[in-house]
Amino acid sequence: MEDSPMDDDAIALETPTSDVFVPPSINRSALLTGNSYTHFSPVPPSLLPSQTEDSSSTPGLPCCLGVDEAGRGPVLGPMVYGIFYLPLPLSDPLLKMAHHFDDSKVLTPAVRSSLMETLCTSGSDLHSSSGWAVSALSARDIGANMLKPTSMYNLNAQAMDATIELIEGVFARGVNIQEIYVDTIGQPAAYQKKLERVFPAAKITVAKKADSLYPCVSAASVCAKVTRDAALEVLYEARAGDEETGDENGGKKGESKTWGSGYPSDARCTSWLRRNMHPVFGWGPECRFSWGTAKDMLEGKGGVKVDWPADEDEGMSSLTSFFTDSSREKDADELGTWFGTPAGLEAF
Repeated sequence: MEDSPMDDDAIALETPTSDVFVPPSINRSALLTGNSYTHFSPVPPSLLPSQTEDSSSTPGLPCCLGVDEAGRGPVLGPMVYGIFYLPLPLSDPLLKMAHHFDDSKVLTPAVRSSLMETLCTSGSDLHSSSGWAVSALSARDIGANMLKPTSMYNLNAQAMDATIELIEGVFARGVNIQEIYVDTIGQPAAYQKKLERVFPAAKITVAKKADSLYPCVSAASVCAKVTRDAALEVLYEARAGDEETGDENGGKKGESKTWGSGYPSDARCTSWLRRNMHPVFGWGPECRFSWGTAKDMLEGKGGVKVDWPADEDEGMSSLTSFFTDSSREKDADELGTWFGTPAGLEAF
């Protein structure tokens, strides 16, 4: 994948703070082993179906659901898809007016962290009236899927499947989702048609900049971004003890060892990659090996080129060679020797 450039202000907003709130969506074991995972918050009781006297159920309050992602472009860390749902009448009053949710990319790391902490605090208005979920696609899995020699599983397809899995999970938990809003991947119209085929009962809107237009998408973007920020901190802490202070490949002695935002255009990220590259294995599960930055470093900046032996199949003998004497003449009749040594007329 091509690495998209970012300016300094964007990099600053994408860089996690050291005291980022750690939400319950952080699965340390999965992160450190390079596994993708999904987390769903408990559904507020007010949004669950209610039982009637005749044992039938009545759907819960009609809800809207927003979908957004964080970490599509970085070379380090997971890509996280987030969803957020709440009753339709509360979308603007609760999210936009009371808590001032917005696209996570325009909120400071401290504000994002504070909003997520409120959402996860029992007794808060956000906690009691809304739900959320995230799917963390690990760097290892993203790279492995994109580098498949056949049937490549590209990033858009992985993102689409993560979105569908999250929405299906909310429906399966009994939430009455009536409207779905999604920040687009590629062309909005084509993406919307795909989702309409999967969820025909819901009104679906796919739009560019949906995280700025629809409060439930803004909230989803915050859930995704804070989860990614915390995931980066977990991954970095696991590697920090192995780092060096600097070398001829990594740069200056005494420079900050942090990997910053994890984006290729962040000098801290590329410097960390150079300093911590194993000549054969590259990096750990925190790195997307399918990204141009990682591939270029491995191929041209110190990585060891491995020449694999030729496939033995290329020199495989014919099946009949297993049934004949290798000392026989090369021009012997292949069919005749299949069942053993041919006999001349003198044998009769």
